[in-house]
Amino acid sequence: MNTANQELSLYSEHIQEAADYVRSRLGSYKPVIGLILGSGLGDLGDQIENAVYIPYHEIPHFPQSTVEGHAGRFVIGKLEGKDVMIMQGRFHYYEGYSMHQIVLPVYVMSSLGVHSLVITNACGGLNPAFHAGDLMLITDHLNFTGDSPLIGPNDASIGVRFPDMSSAYDREYRELALRLAADIQGEDGSPLLLQQGVYAGTTGPTYSTGAEYKMLTLLGSDVVGMSTVAEVIAASHAGQRVLGISCVTDMAVADELEPLTHEQVVKVANRTKPKFISLVRAFVREV
Repeated sequence: MNTANQELSLYSEHIQEAADYVRSRLGSYKPVIGLILGSGLGDLGDQIENAVYIPYHEIPHFPQSTVEGHAGRFVIGKLEGKDVMIMQGRFHYYEGYSMHQIVLPVYVMSSLGVHSLVITNACGGLNPAFHAGDLMLITDHLNFTGDSPLIGPNDASIGVRFPDMSSAYDREYRELALRLAADIQGEDGSPLLLQQGVYAGTTGPTYSTGAEYKMLTLLGSDVVGMSTVAEVIAASHAGQRVLGISCVTDMAVADELEPLTHEQVVKVANRTKPKFISLVRAFVREV
């Protein structure tokens, strides 16, 4: 067996061993919907009924979440009557992990029967029509990470060698979210307005420069962040349907930049949580 095939075999074993461990902790739960919660959005995991908590450090081959605002565990239980599996915290390229490590949880969830993923993130707004605190449905993405979790030998038991990405962000799921948002009221009593647009995924961990923001805008990006893209590629590879939701925590308009910290990002995400949680709960109930 050559080196590439050995690495593929080892990665497949890691997926199976991690899935087997999580399965041993599920009890009667059979999760069909998975949720990946970004910075400042993890509180939804605290609303799961009869929850089973599995810290990442207990799961074979799992990396550890090192970012503030990421609890670093699976939460499994009932949400709106559905068996769900929530990632309270994710892994990022900028933490030093490989793309294969970053998407390991996606493949584990798929192995456990999860067919739909709600993938969320905190991001910077590039579209001048957006405002800090907006929620945006992701319609498509631009991959500026310079990498892909599918580089290397392909495991045909997971997905095809060249997965189609033309509908990586499920159109029917977006339409459902838009309909549901009409029945969700904001703090001022008005219906929840969902933006829609393209997510640009970068490596981080620095926030982009003014020139980089200009470039991203010219290339068609509406928001920019440091996650999500690899997970969506893996989900598409595994045949999962994806709803992507970005929380705009700051405006990254090139000519109006001000210093930004992670604490500010989490603060705005916290303020946005009530409408975010209402939308996700409604989506889980109806999907």
